Amino acid sequence: MSHSSSVLAIKEDAAGPLADVVFDQVLDAIYQGRLAPGSVINEVALAQEFGVSRGPVREAVRRLQGIQLITREPYMKARVVTLSAASALELFQMRMALEGVACNLATRRMSDADIEQLLAELDEDRLRRQQAAQGQAPNPRVFDFHERIVLASGNQRIINSLCGDLYHLLRVYRRHSGTVLERKDDAYAEHWQILRAIRARDPELAESLMRSHIERAAQHLFDHLAEETPHLSGYPVTAA
Repeated sequence: MSHSSSVLAIKEDAAGPLADVVFDQVLDAIYQGRLAPGSVINEVALAQEFGVSRGPVREAVRRLQGIQLITREPYMKARVVTLSAASALELFQMRMALEGVACNLATRRMSDADIEQLLAELDEDRLRRQQAAQGQAPNPRVFDFHERIVLASGNQRIINSLCGDLYHLLRVYRRHSGTVLERKDDAYAEHWQILRAIRARDPELAESLMRSHIERAAQHLFDHLAEETPHLSGYPVTAA
């Protein structure tokens, strides 16, 4: 397995325990797709590349296994989790249910100022992405519309379910459901429609729009997986 040292190299002045630094770097590589699904995790090579002992690397890999981003079967090498239709279906079905309710609650609980702030950030994020795509700006900072809505729900159980360890796995699937530019544009339009329903204080409409948005993202992901695995074509996203 080869990695770009310019991408994954640990800076000498990096703060925090070495295991945290390794964890963050490998996690980012998985998010960005530089470590593709199914890639073998070679602890020795990572330790050499990062200039650390195997201990911090082993601990980082253990933590990544704990949040289901790395798998290790008995007598097999550790690998980045493979995106499967079955596990994606379960995650997206859970998202449709929990994020739909979260959106309903956020509509009732967000202040007018919070809503206007989120609208402004959504537009700013779109502009940054357009500039980055044209080479006019560096890659945009992470702006997670879904996380913001979940946090705004105020429901701690929903927040813990979607913003805890599972959040990392959800981000990997969501990245693959939005890899095509057209889907990014559609997602922006759908986010804007959801926010308009929230601003209109229509919780039922906001919940319905969020569910539909996630369902479309799921279908896009399955279509993408079907290109690599033809037998998945037509895989049902929701129950008939």
